[in-house]
Order: sequence, then structure tokens, then C-alpha cells
Amino acid sequence: MKYLVMVQGTQADYDAMQGKASEHSPAWTEEEIQAMYAYMSAINHDLSETGEMIDGQGLAEPARTRLVTLGEDGKAVITDGPYIETKELLAGYWVLECESLERVTEIADRITRCPQPAGAPVYPVVIRPIMDGSGDI
Repeated sequence: MKYLVMVQGTQADYDAMQGKASEHSPAWTEEEIQAMYAYMSAINHDLSETGEMIDGQGLAEPARTRLVTLGEDGKAVITDGPYIETKELLAGYWVLECESLERVTEIADRITRCPQPAGAPVYPVVIRPIMDGSGDI
């Protein structure tokens, strides 16, 4: 079965990783950033080795986001991010093929243990089964 595994973040989190502390998150040091990248790289390597990894990517900061909606006049309304009304956005994802929900839950548990500075916000890891073309999971 295929699953989408998602991690969330905010613009303040991305700012913190660039050394800008806020009430939301302490500033990250270069060592903390490297530890996070090393940890995530190890997860990606292990998932590639087991054949469970289909794809996985970190996403650019919300400030680089563009939102396209349909206006009342039927024309596109384009807004550049970040969006004040949105607290958390997708920060990264994996598309995995795992034998069971239990297995993908083990992987999500590992993801939650990624190193970060004390006081940094902790977000849940979201698991969503991917439906096949027939609408089945």
C-alpha cells in the first residue's frame, strides 16, 4: 500500500533555521541544522535500501508560496505567501510503499525523533493512505 507521510512547519520555523529566533521557535545553530539534515538523510537512505521509498522532498519556505484561487469574476486570483491565516503548511513529504499501516507508523515515529533545538515546536507527522485510480486504498 502507498502512503503519503507529511511533516508540517511555519514561516517562523524556516526563519529559525536561518538563525532568526522568535516567540515561536529558538534560532537553530549550524550544528543543529546539520544534525537534522543528517538524521533525515539517514531515514531516506534506509527507506531507499528497503525499497519503501518512492519519493521524498523538503519544501521551500512558505514565503516562496503562491496561492491561486478562483475569484468571483471567474478569473484567477494570485497571492504570494506566506499566509497569515494559515498557521502550518506542508514542510516536506515522503511517498512510501509499505506492507502495512503499522510499518508506516513505525517510520513516522522515527521521523518525530528528528533532532532540533530545545524549545522548538513539535508537529505531528501525518500519514495518509494514497488511493489507487479506482478510488480504493
